[in-house]
Amino acid sequence: MSRVVIIGGDAAGMSAAAQASRSGADIELVVFERSEYTSYAACGLPYYVAGLIPDENQLVARSPEQHRANGIDVRTGHEVISIDTTERQVLVRDLASGTQTQEPFDQLVIATGASAVRPPLTNIDAHGVMNITVIPDAVAIEEILRNRAPRRAVVVGAGYIGLEMAEAFMLRGLEVTVVERLEQPMATLDADMAADLADQIRGLGIDLRLGASVSGFEVDEHGWVTAVQTDAGAVPADIVVMGLGVRANSQLAADAGIAVGPSGAIATDDKMQTSVSGIYAAGDCAESFHRVSQRPVSIALGTHANKQGRVVGVNIGGGDLRFPGVIGTAVTKCGHIEVGRTGLTMVEAADAGFDAVASKITAGSRAHYYPDGAPMAVKIVSDKASGRMLGAQIVGGPESAKRIDTLAIAIWNEMTVQDFSQTDLGYAPPFSPVWDPILTAARTKAR
Repeated sequence: MSRVVIIGGDAAGMSAAAQASRSGADIELVVFERSEYTSYAACGLPYYVAGLIPDENQLVARSPEQHRANGIDVRTGHEVISIDTTERQVLVRDLASGTQTQEPFDQLVIATGASAVRPPLTNIDAHGVMNITVIPDAVAIEEILRNRAPRRAVVVGAGYIGLEMAEAFMLRGLEVTVVERLEQPMATLDADMAADLADQIRGLGIDLRLGASVSGFEVDEHGWVTAVQTDAGAVPADIVVMGLGVRANSQLAADAGIAVGPSGAIATDDKMQTSVSGIYAAGDCAESFHRVSQRPVSIALGTHANKQGRVVGVNIGGGDLRFPGVIGTAVTKCGHIEVGRTGLTMVEAADAGFDAVASKITAGSRAHYYPDGAPMAVKIVSDKASGRMLGAQIVGGPESAKRIDTLAIAIWNEMTVQDFSQTDLGYAPPFSPVWDPILTAARTKAR
């Protein structure tokens, strides 16, 4: 019997374990997870804080007990602290007792995820200065909202998690300020699309402060945060969430001599195997191949984690499955504002060596005479010579963002804007104009 050890029990790790357990192969599956949760939806955490999800356990897709019932030896409260690739064993600490054991493996899966970026700012460990990457983070924020009744929330960072937490606090009735050191929200958008987004965010009543760098936090005599210090002045705060993104947890692998790629995540091939035979990596800790830029990237998304975990599970079970790469498709919302993006921005396209052009239009989500339509801006980036679609972005009202999926399929399959403009999409007045905005953007002359 082959012994498979999996480090990390969330999306990638448990997807690998579940798939391998169904393979019929003669394997023993052991999962070490340092928290008490497995298979939970981290993407749902802001919506729990917003009060849209009443119980944090609803975010758990499958508990440790459910996985154990399927024959997977899940050990929560256990942290892997080192990997020995020569002896094929990991050193594991039981967090409750402090005892350490050596656990052998024939095959190893590293699914250590990513950690929130938390720079060494003055008083960053003050009470009320929070992250939101795991369920206990969200529960702690909820407790502060319930027990201390804060009035003013500050979110540091205007990326995906920043905007989602701004919405959560807004729904809870707090005054919300978002502080971003860049001159635009969402660095994954081109500047013109981000400017549209900034105007709409401010229209929600959120105080969006761009080009403001945070240097630290002011605290009261009890150690609770009272303000965020920026180079443009102090911003009063009763609670702060750091939304500066995440970094791949690749140090454990690096310390074991496993190659880490230029993105900072663990380097893998298309079977998700690392530089050491029989050792795989998947999820937010693992590097992905970008199909458009042709470069390795680190993009932390649950969609990728689940797919990569499935690839690993099939291969551990004796199959042959490959991960085809990513194109960076993502969506989010803040209030009624929806945002979608896929592929490359103009800046990214130029950096990847393309001579890129873009077309941008503004149109409604429904026929102009049908009620409750919403405006949206659509931008398509393409290669000037060939017309190949390289990327797309959408900023608009309800029913806007998921149109990015259609554009993502076109980019994935290397369609040209001309071919895409003639695709047969569904039409009825409640759903779109006769020319859907994404088709209008495709047939608009690029410049």
